[in-house]
Amino acid sequence: MANYTKMAKQEKRPARRKRDSDVHLESVPTPGAEWKPTTDLGKQVKEGKVSQVEDIFKQGLTIMEAEIVDTLLPKMDEDLLLIGQAKGKFGGGQRRIFRQTQKKTKEGNRMKFTTYAVIGNKNGFVGLGMGKSKETVPSRDKSRKKAKLSLIMIRRGCGSWQCHCKQPHSIPFEIQGRCGSSRITLIPAPRGKGLCVEKECAKVLALAGIKDVWSKTYGQTKTKVNLVGALVDALKKLSQMKVKPGEIESCGIIEGRIPEAEALKNPEA
Repeated sequence: MANYTKMAKQEKRPARRKRDSDVHLESVPTPGAEWKPTTDLGKQVKEGKVSQVEDIFKQGLTIMEAEIVDTLLPKMDEDLLLIGQAKGKFGGGQRRIFRQTQKKTKEGNRMKFTTYAVIGNKNGFVGLGMGKSKETVPSRDKSRKKAKLSLIMIRRGCGSWQCHCKQPHSIPFEIQGRCGSSRITLIPAPRGKGLCVEKECAKVLALAGIKDVWSKTYGQTKTKVNLVGALVDALKKLSQMKVKPGEIESCGIIEGRIPEAEALKNPEA
């Protein structure tokens, strides 16, 4: 008898109705990711008046919108540098992409996460940016956006006396960069030598299109943020250094992209 009454109660139960929130979510259309530029440079890029990134650097303009880089350099490789370190015995934790810091307050510990992103087309353009937030995902997105806004054009060449092949596989001359107490010296290397540099710096040079280089480091090189900052300082000085007209051809110096490399990378174009 008890089982019969339970079955009767279950049959009388009405079917569950859809909530208003469920109906509202189903009827909302997905927003379109349409770029509406706000700067003059962004409007010129969208209209097609500026079609090359090299024109922006030659005119000395500043990139204020990340969509400009996405439009002119659509196929950019991205990577996150290992600037943080997990907790380990005697400070021997494994390296990771998030650097965690804490602030002591009356309410408790306030944590923040920092990431360092690098983007590049492996053909003369690279950008680095640092993002900080209370959560991991926003900090990663901030660093990627800042990396696009801080894009720089790299000068390459063959300055090694052992090679002298006139191909832009290395750097044209020795250069030194500094950030904090960290210093780094980049030296031209012959073809096939590879990137003889710290691992995180090698990621940046590889995305910039440099294949062979020697290096020397000084100071607190364990602080990866300062070491990478010194590397960026050295790469910027490559373009600021004055070069004689005769050395441009003898060292195979080129700034920006190589048309042949772009053709090999995009055979359909």
